[in-house]
Amino acid sequence: MSVNIHPTAIVSPQAELEDGVSIGPFCIISPKVKIGAGTVLTAYVSIHDYVSIGANCKICEYTAIGGEPQDHGFGGEVSYVRIGDNTLLRENVTVNRATGEGNETVIGSNCFIMDGVHFAHNVHVGSYVTIANKVGLSGFVQVGDHTVFGGMAGVHQFVRIGEYCMIGGMYRVVKDVPHYTLASGDPLRLNGLNKVGLERAGFSEAARREIYNFYRELYNKEKRFTEQINNAIANKSQYPPEIQSIINFYEGTKRGVTFWGK
Repeated sequence: MSVNIHPTAIVSPQAELEDGVSIGPFCIISPKVKIGAGTVLTAYVSIHDYVSIGANCKICEYTAIGGEPQDHGFGGEVSYVRIGDNTLLRENVTVNRATGEGNETVIGSNCFIMDGVHFAHNVHVGSYVTIANKVGLSGFVQVGDHTVFGGMAGVHQFVRIGEYCMIGGMYRVVKDVPHYTLASGDPLRLNGLNKVGLERAGFSEAARREIYNFYRELYNKEKRFTEQINNAIANKSQYPPEIQSIINFYEGTKRGVTFWGK
């Protein structure tokens, strides 16, 4: 299998292109780039230095990957962008390199990224993530696997969003959003479990009920939240793995965690 490069594309001979890569019209590929087997760049795509893209991805028109971070702290150091396998980036997506020598901006495998999404420096996005049009992820944001964003949501820098979450469209996310939850409103609040996402992912009814009951008790209005979370941390080993994962998430927060309900 050969590499297919359109005659109008500008591709550095130093770039590493694996079998089956297709580079469309007017694309620009810098020297320090690696593109995995079967990946397709449709047209007008720019891939800057220090970018690694996995196999069988599709990258659509006017997407720019590997541009320098939009960060006053960036000093020209070598940093990277890494994208996994089977990920789709639609039109006008921008992915910036990381700030800090040797650091990475990461998008996982099997992600579906829609038009106009921005990934700032040092963002880490897991696998099987779906991000709708015009979402902006600020610097150092972390997103867990299987999470979904509605269009035009904006995420504050350093915010962490857990696994199997659903973030409502057009809302701003300024605090961490824990695993398995729905989040919407202004200010953002947790509105329940991501039941549809959990069912589709094969979580049993018993597991879903256990997760819901844990959150219900954690945010019991008749009890102090700090006492509830400290008690959960002290007894973490007694919980099933899904609940332990939630507790670990709360332990790791630096910006605070989005609260439940009004």
